[in-house]
Amino acid sequence: MSKLTPDKIKYIAIHCSASQAKANLTVDDIRKMHLKRGMKDIGYHYVITRDGKVQQGRRLDQVGAHVMGFNSVSLGICMVGGIDAKGKSEDNFTVDQYVALAELIIDLKKRYPKAIVQGHRDFPNVAKDCPCFDVKRWYKDTVENHVNSNPIARADRPALLK
Repeated sequence: MSKLTPDKIKYIAIHCSASQAKANLTVDDIRKMHLKRGMKDIGYHYVITRDGKVQQGRRLDQVGAHVMGFNSVSLGICMVGGIDAKGKSEDNFTVDQYVALAELIIDLKKRYPKAIVQGHRDFPNVAKDCPCFDVKRWYKDTVENHVNSNPIARADRPALLK
């Protein structure tokens, strides 16, 4: 696998697993799905489970497989969920997932301050709704505004909700 160095990180890409809320997928489940599709490993660097646990996927120094044309300049975070019982896009993520996502992004932005946070659907030529919510708006409204107005943002978890 190719090496991904910190100076190359331009994006933090947020994804969903395109699964129903009742699917309690883990990083191992998604890894198995990706290996079955012929990938070398799980495509994402992190997976956030329904209960808000952040699980490590690919190592951060390895190029992911999550946004065609942007893998060599991005980190991928997958939130478990994103579709309803009919397979339609649905923002069905839990409060725990949103809090975990905010905390993970705050940590990653310390390491990669120039990285742009956006959803998979916000990249060019992506014809899907992944991750099934407006990441740019959520990030601006909850993470950026909260961190800028509160230097101890990590301790104030309820303010990081969607």
